Amino acid sequence: MNPRFTIDGSPALESHLAQTCDQVLAGVRQLVPAAQLDGVLLGGGYGRGEGGVLKTPAGDQPYNDLEFYVFLRGNAILAERKYRLPLHELGESLSPAAGLEVEFKVLTLDKLRRSGPSMFYYDLVAGHRWQQGDDTLLAGCEQHHDAARIPLYEATRLLMNRCSGLLYSAERLERPVFGPEEADFIGRNLAKAQLAFGDVLLTAHGQYHWSCQERHQRLAQWCAALAPEKNSFPAETALKILAQHETGVDFKLHPRRSTESRESLAARHQELSALGQTLWLWLETKRLGNAFASAREYAATPLNLCPETSGLRNRLVNARAFGVGALTDARYPRERLFRALALLLWEPAALTGLRGLVQSALRTTAGDRPGLTAAYAGLWGRFN
Repeated sequence: MNPRFTIDGSPALESHLAQTCDQVLAGVRQLVPAAQLDGVLLGGGYGRGEGGVLKTPAGDQPYNDLEFYVFLRGNAILAERKYRLPLHELGESLSPAAGLEVEFKVLTLDKLRRSGPSMFYYDLVAGHRWQQGDDTLLAGCEQHHDAARIPLYEATRLLMNRCSGLLYSAERLERPVFGPEEADFIGRNLAKAQLAFGDVLLTAHGQYHWSCQERHQRLAQWCAALAPEKNSFPAETALKILAQHETGVDFKLHPRRSTESRESLAARHQELSALGQTLWLWLETKRLGNAFASAREYAATPLNLCPETSGLRNRLVNARAFGVGALTDARYPRERLFRALALLLWEPAALTGLRGLVQSALRTTAGDRPGLTAAYAGLWGRFN
C-alpha cells in the first residue's frame, strides 16, 4: 500500500484525506453489518498515491474524486440494489467537508474473481489503498494483474469517453455566453484527452501501467524505439501524442482551474480533435481488421463495431434500454455512440447528408448539433 495519497501534497492535505477516509469507513460500517462486509478499498488516483493536488492561496486542496469500493458478501446484484442508494447518500453527506466528491461502488470478491481482464479492474487491483481488509482478499484475481491482457476494445472505450469530453467541450465553445465555468470544464476535458491519447497507444501495444508517471516513461521509450516501417504508427503523430501526454500527466498530478480565453481553448481543442481522429481511425482499423479512410466512412460501415459482445445478450440489453421493439437489434448499444461520435465530433458538415444516420443511432428526432449532442450525452450516460 502506498503510504501517501499524492506525490507531493502538503502534510495538511495528506492528513485531511486520511481523516476523510476514516470518516468514510466509519460511515460504511454503520450502514453494512460486519458479517456482510468483506472490505473497503480506495481506488482512483488517491488510492494509487497519485491524486491531484490543487495549489491555492489557502494551501494544497484535493481535486479528484475519492472512489471507494465496498466489497460485500452474497449476490452482487442484490447487494448493489440494497446498498447503492444508502452509500450514495453517505457520499453526498461527506463530500462538502471532504472538499471533493466521495463516491462508492458496490462489488463482491466473487464477481471480481470471475470477471475477465479490463482496464477498470486492472487499475483497481494493481493500485489501491485498503481501508478495511488487505491483499489476501484479492487471491484468485491474477487475471487483473497483467496489463498486457487488457482487451483492445478497452482502448476504444477509453478513447470514446475522452473524445466525448471533446464533443461536450465543442458545444460549450459555441455557447453565446462564455465564462469561468465553461473555461474550466473545457480545460479539464482537454487535459483528460491529452493523457488518454498516450494511454490508448500503450494499451494497444500491451504496455499500459497503473501509474501515470510510469506510463509516460514507457510511452517515451516506445516512441524512441518506433520503427519507420510502412505499417508502423506514424512517428510524427506519436511524438505529438507524447508531448500532449506529458502535459496531461502534469495536469493529473497538479490540476489547475483554467482561465484561458475562448479563442485559446478553441485552438487547443481543434488540435486535439484532429489528433484524436487520427488515433481513432488507426485504433479501429487495428481492432476491427478493416481500414477506415475517414470518420464518415467509419460511421457508415456495416461492420459490427462491438464484435466481442453476445448477440443474444445484446437483444436483452436493447429491449431493457429502448423497449420490447428493440429485441430485434443484436448489436450492443455502445456501437451507436461510436458511430454518432465520429460524425458529431469529426464530420459535423456531414450532418447535412447523414443526419438520419445520427438520429437513428441516438434514437432521437433532434435535428441540430446541440440537440444531437444532448441526445448523445443521454445515451453515453448509460453505455459509456
